Amino acid sequence: MNELELLGPRAHGEPLGKAQLKATAEDFQVDEVLDIPLAGEGEHLWLWVEKRELNTEEAARRIARAAGVPLRVVSYAGLKDRQALTRQWFSLHLPGKADPDLAAAENANLRILRRERHKRKLQRGAHSANGFTLRLTRLQADHAALEQRLQRLAEAGVPNYFGLQRFGHGGGNVQDARAFAERKELPVQRNVRSRLLSAGRSFLFNRVLAERVASGTWNQAQVGDLLAFTDSRSFFAAGTAECSDPRLAQLDLHPTGPLWGAGESPAAGHSQTLERGVADADPALRDWLAEAGLAHERRILRLPIGGLTWHYPEPDVLQLEFVLPAGCFATAVVRELVDLLPAGQTENPCAF
Repeated sequence: MNELELLGPRAHGEPLGKAQLKATAEDFQVDEVLDIPLAGEGEHLWLWVEKRELNTEEAARRIARAAGVPLRVVSYAGLKDRQALTRQWFSLHLPGKADPDLAAAENANLRILRRERHKRKLQRGAHSANGFTLRLTRLQADHAALEQRLQRLAEAGVPNYFGLQRFGHGGGNVQDARAFAERKELPVQRNVRSRLLSAGRSFLFNRVLAERVASGTWNQAQVGDLLAFTDSRSFFAAGTAECSDPRLAQLDLHPTGPLWGAGESPAAGHSQTLERGVADADPALRDWLAEAGLAHERRILRLPIGGLTWHYPEPDVLQLEFVLPAGCFATAVVRELVDLLPAGQTENPCAF
């Protein structure tokens, strides 16, 4: 499966050039934003961890081994990229136990920056946002054109596609999900089951969003849409009055698309017809997601980019800084700017 099949059309025009992302871990930095005041006491030890070229699950295993506790007592809010320099929270449930010596967990790929006790465990999805610092290197694009596009993205947002990493190499996770769906089976391993169900839901969402981008309605409320605020998981139906809500223009309120599960789409009108059509085109995957016990949920179609700033440390390096809601992909922003060069590829610079 190619990129267009897994994602969909761009909203702001063709890419303005090419660049490389993640030439080094420092080129893709992520800081978890967690608005939870820690109590300083309690049976849960919270750790602020910096990791480099290490995925979240391996970091959790390393912390569990060093602490001498089962992996199940180690919690984290969300998964972070492996090919990156990331800082995120973990928690360990240690009732009646002193803080363990975690030196064995630390090396060049993992450092514990802060430790604090709290009365509750860290829940999945507890973080409100992620802060990103990205460096696009080997940049081959006109700076003036980039300035105009970046201003536009800051003002209008971008389509909230799930990124390619959700689908595995060549869309392998989607293909595996369809294979299980055709057999009407679920993977036995919990982590595999979670990964494939997530890939299936994300794929159907991207197909709906792709249709809305193609029709120019991804950032516009329509009667029958279900609307949600940027940081809210609840939604409400859009009538004529709601479609004129000024918060839509302020990028606080957005139309949503389906994260498929049991039951019909609660959208109405044209939106329901579109969503039902996308799901009906993949009936085995649709039914598999519903029968897995997933509830129908919603995700905003438009991704607002918080605090977007940029500068050029070198003529062929563009550095971006911005904040995105939890669960959203920084690559959705980059995709509206440039095509990414494969790692190790060399090309003659464009004559801009």
